[in-house]
Amino acid sequence: MFFNLQTRLKNFKKQLNDADDVSIKIVQTKTGQKVGMIFLRSMIDNQLFQTGIFKPITEECDIIDMDKIKANLLNISNTKQINGKEVVNCVLDGGVVICLENSNSYLSADLQKYTARTPAEPPTSAVIQGPREGFVEDIKINLTLLRRRFYSKDFVAKQLKVGKYSNTKIIIAYINGIADKSVVKEIESRLKQIDIDGIVDSHYIMQFLEKRPRSLFKQVGSIEKPDIVAAKMLEGRVAIIVDGSPIVLTLPFVFLEDLQSSDDYYNSHIYGAFIRVVRIIAVLIAIILPATYLSLRIFHPNVTPIKFLVTITNTTKGLPFTPFFEMVFISLLFQILYEVSLRLPSYLGLATSIVGALILGDTGVKAGLISPPGVIIVALAKIALYTVPEQAYQLSILQYLFLFVGGSLGMLGIVGLIIYLITYMASIDSYGAPYLAPFAPRVKNDLKDAVLMTNLRDMKTRPQSFRNKNFTRQK
Repeated sequence: MFFNLQTRLKNFKKQLNDADDVSIKIVQTKTGQKVGMIFLRSMIDNQLFQTGIFKPITEECDIIDMDKIKANLLNISNTKQINGKEVVNCVLDGGVVICLENSNSYLSADLQKYTARTPAEPPTSAVIQGPREGFVEDIKINLTLLRRRFYSKDFVAKQLKVGKYSNTKIIIAYINGIADKSVVKEIESRLKQIDIDGIVDSHYIMQFLEKRPRSLFKQVGSIEKPDIVAAKMLEGRVAIIVDGSPIVLTLPFVFLEDLQSSDDYYNSHIYGAFIRVVRIIAVLIAIILPATYLSLRIFHPNVTPIKFLVTITNTTKGLPFTPFFEMVFISLLFQILYEVSLRLPSYLGLATSIVGALILGDTGVKAGLISPPGVIIVALAKIALYTVPEQAYQLSILQYLFLFVGGSLGMLGIVGLIIYLITYMASIDSYGAPYLAPFAPRVKNDLKDAVLMTNLRDMKTRPQSFRNKNFTRQK
Protein backbone atom coordinates (compact mmCIF):
# COMPACT_ATOMS: atom_id res chain seq x y z
CA MET A 1 0.00 0.00 0.00
CA PHE A 2 1.42 3.39 -1.01
CA PHE A 3 0.79 6.71 0.69
CA ASN A 4 -0.83 9.53 -1.21
CA LEU A 5 1.72 11.43 -3.35
CA GLN A 6 1.21 14.72 -1.53
CA THR A 7 1.45 13.02 1.88
CA ARG A 8 4.77 11.42 0.97
CA LEU A 9 6.24 14.71 -0.23
CA LYS A 10 5.05 16.50 2.91
CA ASN A 11 6.71 13.81 5.04
CA PHE A 12 10.01 14.46 3.24
CA LYS A 13 9.59 18.20 3.78
CA LYS A 14 8.91 17.57 7.45
CA GLN A 15 12.22 15.65 7.67
CA LEU A 16 13.80 18.84 6.33
CA ASN A 17 12.15 20.75 9.21
CA ASP A 18 9.68 22.50 6.87
CA ALA A 19 12.41 24.85 5.65
CA ASP A 20 11.06 27.77 3.61
CA ASP A 21 13.28 27.05 0.59
CA VAL A 22 11.99 23.46 0.25
CA SER A 23 9.59 23.37 -2.71
CA ILE A 24 6.98 20.72 -3.52
CA LYS A 25 5.36 20.54 -6.92
CA ILE A 26 2.71 18.09 -8.16
CA VAL A 27 2.04 18.22 -11.91
CA GLN A 28 0.12 16.12 -14.44
CA THR A 29 1.32 14.55 -17.65
CA LYS A 30 -0.63 14.65 -20.92
CA THR A 31 -2.34 11.45 -19.84
CA GLY A 32 -3.37 12.90 -16.48
CA GLN A 33 -0.86 10.91 -14.43
CA LYS A 34 0.39 12.77 -11.34
CA VAL A 35 4.12 13.40 -10.84
CA GLY A 36 5.57 14.87 -7.65
CA MET A 37 8.82 16.80 -7.23
CA ILE A 38 10.71 18.05 -4.17
CA PHE A 39 13.82 20.26 -4.22
CA LEU A 40 15.61 23.21 -2.62
CA ARG A 41 14.95 26.44 -4.51
CA SER A 42 18.18 27.94 -3.18
CA MET A 43 20.35 25.10 -4.54
CA ILE A 44 19.08 24.34 -8.06
CA ASP A 45 19.34 25.90 -11.51
CA ASN A 46 15.79 27.20 -12.03
CA GLN A 47 16.18 27.64 -15.78
CA LEU A 48 17.40 24.09 -16.24
CA PHE A 49 14.55 22.88 -14.04
CA GLN A 50 11.99 24.52 -16.35
CA THR A 51 13.54 23.32 -19.62
CA GLY A 52 14.92 19.98 -18.48
CA ILE A 53 12.27 18.63 -16.09
CA PHE A 54 9.05 20.63 -15.87
CA LYS A 55 8.46 21.07 -19.61
CA PRO A 56 9.37 17.46 -20.68
CA ILE A 57 7.12 15.97 -17.98
CA THR A 58 4.08 18.17 -18.56
CA GLU A 59 4.25 18.58 -22.33
CA GLU A 60 6.38 15.92 -23.97
CA CYS A 61 6.28 12.51 -22.32
CA ASP A 62 3.54 9.96 -21.80
CA ILE A 63 4.68 8.61 -18.47
CA ILE A 64 4.23 5.01 -17.45
CA ASP A 65 7.27 4.36 -15.25
CA MET A 66 10.55 5.86 -14.08
CA ASP A 67 12.55 4.51 -17.04
CA LYS A 68 10.43 6.52 -19.46
CA ILE A 69 10.78 9.66 -17.31
CA LYS A 70 14.55 9.21 -17.31
CA ALA A 71 14.60 8.75 -21.07
CA ASN A 72 12.75 12.05 -21.58
CA LEU A 73 15.02 14.13 -19.32
CA LEU A 74 17.54 14.61 -22.11
CA ASN A 75 18.90 17.91 -20.76
CA ILE A 76 19.86 16.42 -17.39
CA SER A 77 23.06 14.42 -17.56
CA ASN A 78 23.27 13.18 -13.98
CA THR A 79 20.13 11.22 -13.09
CA LYS A 80 19.79 8.10 -10.99
CA GLN A 81 17.10 5.96 -9.39
CA ILE A 82 17.07 6.01 -5.58
CA ASN A 83 15.01 4.62 -2.71
CA GLY A 84 13.01 6.50 -0.10
CA LYS A 85 15.88 6.57 2.42
CA GLU A 86 18.07 8.54 -0.01
CA VAL A 87 15.53 11.25 -0.91
CA VAL A 88 16.44 13.76 1.81
CA ASN A 89 20.19 13.50 1.14
CA CYS A 90 19.66 13.95 -2.61
CA VAL A 91 17.57 17.08 -1.98
CA LEU A 92 20.27 18.48 0.31
CA ASP A 93 22.85 17.82 -2.43
CA GLY A 94 20.96 20.09 -4.80
CA GLY A 95 18.96 17.47 -6.65
CA VAL A 96 15.36 17.42 -7.81
CA VAL A 97 13.67 14.22 -6.63
CA ILE A 98 10.80 12.97 -8.82
CA CYS A 99 8.23 10.42 -7.70
CA LEU A 100 5.07 8.81 -9.09
CA GLU A 101 1.82 8.02 -7.39
CA ASN A 102 1.49 4.32 -6.46
CA SER A 103 5.24 3.75 -6.85
CA ASN A 104 7.98 3.40 -4.25
CA SER A 105 10.83 4.29 -6.63
CA TYR A 106 12.30 7.76 -6.98
CA LEU A 107 14.43 9.53 -9.57
CA SER A 108 17.04 12.11 -8.61
CA ALA A 109 18.27 14.71 -11.14
CA ASP A 110 21.31 16.77 -10.21
CA LEU A 111 20.52 20.45 -10.85
CA GLN A 112 22.85 21.93 -8.24
CA LYS A 113 23.83 25.52 -8.90
CA TYR A 114 25.18 28.31 -6.71
CA THR A 115 27.53 31.26 -7.07
CA ALA A 116 31.19 30.25 -7.23
CA ARG A 117 34.33 32.35 -7.48
CA THR A 118 36.27 32.19 -10.75
CA PRO A 119 39.71 30.55 -10.42
CA ALA A 120 42.35 33.27 -10.11
CA GLU A 121 45.95 33.59 -8.95
CA PRO A 122 46.08 33.23 -5.13
CA PRO A 123 47.42 36.27 -3.26
CA THR A 124 49.92 34.15 -1.29
CA SER A 125 51.30 32.12 -4.23
CA ALA A 126 51.99 34.63 -6.99
CA VAL A 127 54.44 33.55 -9.71
CA ILE A 128 56.39 35.47 -12.34
CA GLN A 129 56.14 32.56 -14.76
CA GLY A 130 53.87 29.53 -14.67
CA PRO A 131 50.14 28.77 -14.21
CA ARG A 132 48.06 31.47 -12.54
CA GLU A 133 45.06 29.35 -11.59
CA GLY A 134 44.10 28.96 -7.97
CA PHE A 135 41.65 26.78 -6.09
CA VAL A 136 38.24 28.22 -5.18
CA GLU A 137 35.54 27.35 -2.63
CA ASP A 138 33.72 24.87 -4.92
CA ILE A 139 34.84 21.25 -4.63
CA LYS A 140 33.73 20.38 -8.19
CA ILE A 141 35.80 23.18 -9.71
CA ASN A 142 38.81 22.21 -7.61
CA LEU A 143 38.54 18.59 -8.68
CA THR A 144 38.25 19.72 -12.31
CA LEU A 145 41.41 21.82 -11.97
CA LEU A 146 43.28 18.68 -10.90
CA ARG A 147 41.58 16.42 -13.48
CA ARG A 148 42.76 18.73 -16.26
CA ARG A 149 46.34 17.91 -15.26
CA PHE A 150 45.85 14.15 -15.23
CA TYR A 151 44.31 12.65 -18.37
CA SER A 152 44.79 9.21 -16.88
CA LYS A 153 42.66 6.40 -15.54
CA ASP A 154 45.10 6.18 -12.61
CA PHE A 155 43.85 9.45 -11.11
CA VAL A 156 41.66 8.34 -8.19
CA ALA A 157 39.17 10.54 -6.30
CA LYS A 158 37.27 9.11 -3.32
CA GLN A 159 34.48 11.14 -1.71
CA LEU A 160 33.53 11.18 1.97
CA LYS A 161 31.15 13.30 4.05
CA VAL A 162 32.22 14.67 7.41
CA GLY A 163 30.28 16.72 9.96
CA LYS A 164 27.10 15.91 11.85
CA TYR A 165 25.24 18.99 10.59
CA SER A 166 27.39 20.27 7.71
CA ASN A 167 27.84 16.92 5.88
CA THR A 168 30.83 18.51 4.18
CA LYS A 169 32.10 16.77 1.07
CA ILE A 170 35.75 15.73 1.22
CA ILE A 171 37.67 14.18 -1.67
CA ILE A 172 40.82 12.10 -1.23
CA ALA A 173 42.79 12.27 -4.50
CA TYR A 174 45.93 10.33 -5.44
CA ILE A 175 47.66 8.62 -8.35
CA ASN A 176 47.13 4.87 -8.36
CA GLY A 177 50.45 3.14 -8.87
CA ILE A 178 52.44 5.92 -7.22
CA ALA A 179 50.82 6.70 -3.85
CA ASP A 180 51.27 4.12 -1.12
CA LYS A 181 47.93 2.45 -0.36
CA SER A 182 48.70 2.15 3.36
CA VAL A 183 49.06 5.95 3.58
CA VAL A 184 45.78 6.41 1.69
CA LYS A 185 43.99 3.99 4.03
CA GLU A 186 45.38 5.69 7.14
CA ILE A 187 44.24 9.11 5.93
CA GLU A 188 40.81 7.75 5.00
CA SER A 189 40.50 6.05 8.39
CA ARG A 190 41.37 9.27 10.25
CA LEU A 191 38.80 11.24 8.25
CA LYS A 192 36.07 8.67 8.92
CA GLN A 193 36.79 8.85 12.65
CA ILE A 194 36.13 12.60 12.80
CA ASP A 195 33.00 13.22 14.89
CA ILE A 196 32.29 16.95 14.86
CA ASP A 197 29.25 19.18 14.30
CA GLY A 198 30.57 20.75 11.11
CA ILE A 199 33.58 21.41 8.89
CA VAL A 200 33.88 25.08 7.94
CA ASP A 201 37.29 24.99 6.26
CA SER A 202 40.09 22.55 5.43
CA HIS A 203 42.03 23.76 8.50
CA TYR A 204 39.43 21.95 10.65
CA ILE A 205 40.45 18.73 8.90
CA MET A 206 44.14 19.57 9.22
CA GLN A 207 44.05 19.39 13.00
CA PHE A 208 42.58 15.88 12.89
CA LEU A 209 45.20 14.66 10.41
CA GLU A 210 48.22 15.84 12.41
CA LYS A 211 50.07 13.12 14.31
CA ARG A 212 51.02 15.67 17.00
CA PRO A 213 48.08 18.12 17.13
CA ARG A 214 49.57 20.12 20.03
CA SER A 215 52.89 20.69 18.31
CA LEU A 216 53.94 24.19 17.22
CA PHE A 217 55.17 22.92 13.86
CA LYS A 218 52.98 22.53 10.80
CA GLN A 219 52.55 18.86 9.83
CA VAL A 220 50.16 18.99 6.86
CA GLY A 221 50.79 20.72 3.54
CA SER A 222 48.35 23.52 2.63
CA ILE A 223 48.31 24.68 -0.99
CA GLU A 224 46.22 27.10 -3.07
CA LYS A 225 47.50 26.22 -6.56
CA PRO A 226 46.57 23.12 -8.59
CA ASP A 227 49.94 22.89 -10.36
CA ILE A 228 51.74 22.53 -7.01
CA VAL A 229 49.26 19.88 -5.80
CA ALA A 230 49.64 17.99 -9.10
CA ALA A 231 53.44 18.01 -8.73
CA LYS A 232 53.19 16.69 -5.17
CA MET A 233 50.76 13.95 -6.23
CA LEU A 234 53.25 12.87 -8.89
CA GLU A 235 55.78 12.44 -6.09
CA GLY A 236 53.42 10.09 -4.24
CA ARG A 237 51.54 12.42 -1.93
CA VAL A 238 47.81 12.33 -1.24
CA ALA A 239 45.61 15.42 -1.72
CA ILE A 240 42.57 16.20 0.47
CA ILE A 241 40.01 18.59 -1.07
CA VAL A 242 37.39 20.09 1.25
CA ASP A 243 34.19 21.66 -0.09
CA GLY A 244 33.96 25.35 0.80
CA SER A 245 37.73 25.85 1.10
CA PRO A 246 40.31 27.10 -1.44
CA ILE A 247 43.07 25.32 0.50
CA VAL A 248 43.96 21.76 -0.54
CA LEU A 249 45.85 19.63 1.99
CA THR A 250 48.66 17.21 1.08
CA LEU A 251 50.27 14.33 2.98
CA PRO A 252 52.92 13.19 3.81
CA PHE A 253 54.55 16.53 4.66
CA VAL A 254 58.17 17.45 5.38
CA PHE A 255 59.49 20.80 6.66
CA LEU A 256 61.54 21.47 3.51
CA GLU A 257 58.38 21.69 1.34
CA ASP A 258 57.50 25.20 2.50
CA LEU A 259 61.01 26.42 1.69
CA GLN A 260 60.38 25.48 -1.93
CA SER A 261 58.26 27.41 -4.43
CA SER A 262 56.72 26.66 -7.82
CA ASP A 263 58.85 29.50 -9.23
CA ASP A 264 61.93 27.35 -8.50
CA TYR A 265 60.84 24.89 -11.18
CA TYR A 266 59.71 27.46 -13.76
CA ASN A 267 63.13 29.19 -13.82
CA SER A 268 66.73 28.03 -14.09
CA HIS A 269 67.63 25.41 -11.51
CA ILE A 270 70.70 27.52 -10.60
CA TYR A 271 68.50 30.49 -9.77
CA GLY A 272 66.12 28.17 -7.92
CA ALA A 273 68.97 26.89 -5.73
CA PHE A 274 70.12 30.46 -5.03
CA ILE A 275 66.64 31.59 -3.98
CA ARG A 276 66.26 28.60 -1.66
CA VAL A 277 69.50 29.53 0.10
CA VAL A 278 68.18 33.10 0.43
CA ARG A 279 64.95 31.78 1.99
CA ILE A 280 66.87 29.71 4.54
CA ILE A 281 68.99 32.73 5.47
CA ALA A 282 65.80 34.80 5.79
CA VAL A 283 64.24 32.19 8.11
CA LEU A 284 67.35 32.25 10.32
CA ILE A 285 67.28 36.07 10.37
CA ALA A 286 63.60 36.06 11.30
CA ILE A 287 64.04 33.63 14.18
CA ILE A 288 67.48 34.36 15.63
CA LEU A 289 68.50 37.93 14.75
CA PRO A 290 66.48 39.85 17.44
CA ALA A 291 67.50 37.34 20.12
CA THR A 292 71.17 37.49 19.08
CA TYR A 293 71.17 41.30 19.11
CA LEU A 294 69.57 41.32 22.57
CA SER A 295 71.98 38.75 24.02
CA LEU A 296 74.99 40.70 22.65
CA ARG A 297 73.75 43.87 24.33
CA ILE A 298 73.02 42.26 27.71
CA PHE A 299 75.44 39.34 28.12
CA HIS A 300 78.19 39.52 25.49
CA PRO A 301 79.27 43.12 24.80
CA ASN A 302 82.89 41.94 24.88
CA VAL A 303 82.45 39.86 21.67
CA THR A 304 80.59 42.63 19.82
CA PRO A 305 82.68 44.46 17.13
CA ILE A 306 83.95 47.71 18.68
CA LYS A 307 82.46 50.04 16.02
CA PHE A 308 79.05 48.38 16.31
CA LEU A 309 79.27 48.52 20.10
CA VAL A 310 80.03 52.26 20.00
CA THR A 311 77.06 52.85 17.68
CA ILE A 312 74.72 50.89 19.98
CA THR A 313 76.03 52.71 23.05
CA ASN A 314 75.53 56.13 21.48
CA THR A 315 72.02 55.40 20.18
CA THR A 316 70.74 53.69 23.35
CA LYS A 317 72.10 56.24 25.83
CA GLY A 318 69.33 57.70 27.95
CA LEU A 319 66.59 55.20 26.97
CA PRO A 320 64.06 54.73 29.80
CA PHE A 321 63.58 51.00 29.05
CA THR A 322 65.83 48.00 29.55
CA PRO A 323 67.14 46.35 26.33
CA PHE A 324 64.82 43.37 26.85
CA PHE A 325 61.70 45.48 27.35
CA GLU A 326 62.65 47.71 24.41
CA MET A 327 62.89 44.74 21.98
CA VAL A 328 59.65 43.20 23.22
CA PHE A 329 57.90 46.58 22.92
CA ILE A 330 59.10 47.12 19.32
CA SER A 331 58.14 43.54 18.35
CA LEU A 332 54.65 43.93 19.78
CA LEU A 333 54.28 47.30 18.06
CA PHE A 334 55.04 45.73 14.68
CA GLN A 335 52.71 42.81 15.41
CA ILE A 336 49.84 45.15 16.32
CA LEU A 337 50.39 47.21 13.16
CA TYR A 338 50.34 44.00 11.09
CA GLU A 339 47.08 42.80 12.65
CA VAL A 340 45.43 46.21 12.17
CA SER A 341 46.51 46.52 8.51
CA LEU A 342 45.36 42.94 7.84
CA ARG A 343 41.80 43.47 9.07
CA LEU A 344 41.07 47.02 7.99
CA PRO A 345 39.78 47.76 4.45
CA SER A 346 42.68 47.83 1.98
CA TYR A 347 42.83 51.63 1.60
CA LEU A 348 42.76 52.16 5.38
CA GLY A 349 45.16 49.29 6.02
CA LEU A 350 47.80 50.79 3.71
CA ALA A 351 47.46 54.21 5.33
CA THR A 352 47.69 52.68 8.81
CA SER A 353 50.85 50.75 7.90
CA ILE A 354 52.54 53.87 6.57
CA VAL A 355 51.50 55.99 9.55
CA GLY A 356 52.50 53.31 12.05
CA ALA A 357 55.83 52.31 10.50
CA LEU A 358 57.08 55.78 9.58
CA ILE A 359 55.47 58.24 11.97
CA LEU A 360 55.27 56.13 15.15
CA GLY A 361 58.69 54.56 14.60
CA ASP A 362 60.40 57.85 13.76
CA THR A 363 58.64 59.69 16.58
CA GLY A 364 59.54 56.95 19.06
CA VAL A 365 63.23 57.22 18.14
CA LYS A 366 63.23 61.05 18.34
CA ALA A 367 61.38 60.96 21.66
CA GLY A 368 64.08 58.70 23.09
CA LEU A 369 61.76 55.77 23.81
CA ILE A 370 63.30 53.28 21.37
CA SER A 371 66.64 53.04 19.57
CA PRO A 372 67.27 53.04 15.78
CA PRO A 373 69.24 49.72 15.85
CA GLY A 374 66.35 48.04 17.69
CA VAL A 375 63.81 49.27 15.14
CA ILE A 376 66.00 48.14 12.21
CA ILE A 377 66.67 44.68 13.71
CA VAL A 378 63.00 43.97 14.49
CA ALA A 379 61.78 45.38 11.15
CA LEU A 380 64.25 43.19 9.22
CA ALA A 381 63.22 40.11 11.21
CA LYS A 382 59.48 40.80 10.68
CA ILE A 383 59.95 41.28 6.92
CA ALA A 384 62.05 38.10 6.67
CA LEU A 385 59.16 36.10 8.18
CA TYR A 386 57.16 36.44 4.96
CA THR A 387 59.76 34.98 2.63
CA VAL A 388 58.07 31.70 3.66
CA PRO A 389 54.42 32.82 4.12
CA GLU A 390 53.18 29.27 4.80
CA GLN A 391 55.34 29.15 7.96
CA ALA A 392 54.97 32.81 8.99
CA TYR A 393 52.76 32.16 12.03
CA GLN A 394 54.96 29.36 13.41
CA LEU A 395 58.13 31.38 12.80
CA SER A 396 56.58 34.39 14.55
CA ILE A 397 56.04 32.34 17.72
CA LEU A 398 59.60 31.01 17.50
CA GLN A 399 60.85 34.59 17.13
CA TYR A 400 59.30 35.57 20.47
CA LEU A 401 60.48 32.33 22.09
CA PHE A 402 64.09 32.97 21.06
CA LEU A 403 63.79 36.61 22.13
CA PHE A 404 62.83 35.61 25.68
CA VAL A 405 65.56 32.94 25.86
CA GLY A 406 68.19 35.30 24.42
CA GLY A 407 67.22 38.02 26.87
CA SER A 408 67.37 35.71 29.87
CA LEU A 409 70.14 33.18 29.10
CA GLY A 410 72.21 34.78 26.35
CA MET A 411 73.89 32.92 23.47
CA LEU A 412 74.10 29.73 25.52
CA GLY A 413 70.29 29.68 25.77
CA ILE A 414 69.91 30.39 22.04
CA VAL A 415 72.24 27.53 21.06
CA GLY A 416 70.53 25.19 23.54
CA LEU A 417 67.09 26.04 22.16
CA ILE A 418 68.29 25.47 18.58
CA ILE A 419 69.60 22.01 19.53
CA TYR A 420 66.34 21.15 21.31
CA LEU A 421 64.14 22.27 18.37
CA ILE A 422 66.21 20.36 15.80
CA THR A 423 66.07 17.23 17.97
CA TYR A 424 62.32 17.61 18.42
CA MET A 425 61.68 18.19 14.71
CA ALA A 426 63.80 15.15 13.84
CA SER A 427 61.50 13.01 16.01
CA ILE A 428 58.33 14.00 14.11
CA ASP A 429 56.96 11.41 11.68
CA SER A 430 54.44 12.39 8.99
CA TYR A 431 52.79 9.21 7.70
CA GLY A 432 56.12 7.46 7.29
CA ALA A 433 58.11 10.55 6.24
CA PRO A 434 60.78 11.95 8.62
CA TYR A 435 60.01 15.63 9.20
CA LEU A 436 63.57 16.83 8.49
CA ALA A 437 64.16 14.57 5.49
CA PRO A 438 66.32 14.38 3.43
CA PHE A 439 68.85 15.69 6.00
CA ALA A 440 67.79 13.79 9.13
CA PRO A 441 67.99 11.00 8.19
CA ARG A 442 70.20 11.71 5.19
CA VAL A 443 68.58 10.47 1.98
CA LYS A 444 71.23 10.92 -0.70
CA ASN A 445 68.85 10.59 -3.65
CA ASP A 446 66.51 13.35 -2.37
CA LEU A 447 69.33 15.89 -1.94
CA LYS A 448 68.96 16.63 -5.68
CA ASP A 449 65.80 18.60 -4.91
CA ALA A 450 66.50 19.77 -1.36
CA VAL A 451 68.31 23.09 -0.92
CA LEU A 452 70.60 22.93 -3.95
CA MET A 453 68.36 21.63 -6.74
CA THR A 454 69.70 19.98 -9.89
CA ASN A 455 68.36 20.01 -13.43
CA LEU A 456 64.95 18.37 -13.89
CA ARG A 457 66.51 15.87 -16.32
CA ASP A 458 68.71 14.54 -13.51
CA MET A 459 65.76 13.88 -11.16
CA LYS A 460 65.08 10.41 -12.52
CA THR A 461 63.52 9.02 -9.34
CA ARG A 462 60.78 10.14 -6.99
CA PRO A 463 61.56 11.18 -3.40
CA GLN A 464 62.53 8.24 -1.22
CA SER A 465 61.95 10.15 2.03
CA PHE A 466 58.37 8.87 2.13
CA ARG A 467 56.63 5.74 0.97
CA ASN A 468 55.41 5.33 -2.57
CA LYS A 469 54.94 2.35 -4.87
CA ASN A 470 56.95 3.47 -7.90
CA PHE A 471 60.25 5.33 -7.46
CA THR A 472 60.99 5.69 -11.17
CA ARG A 473 60.05 9.14 -12.46
CA GLN A 474 61.74 9.05 -15.86
CA LYS A 475 63.91 6.64 -17.82
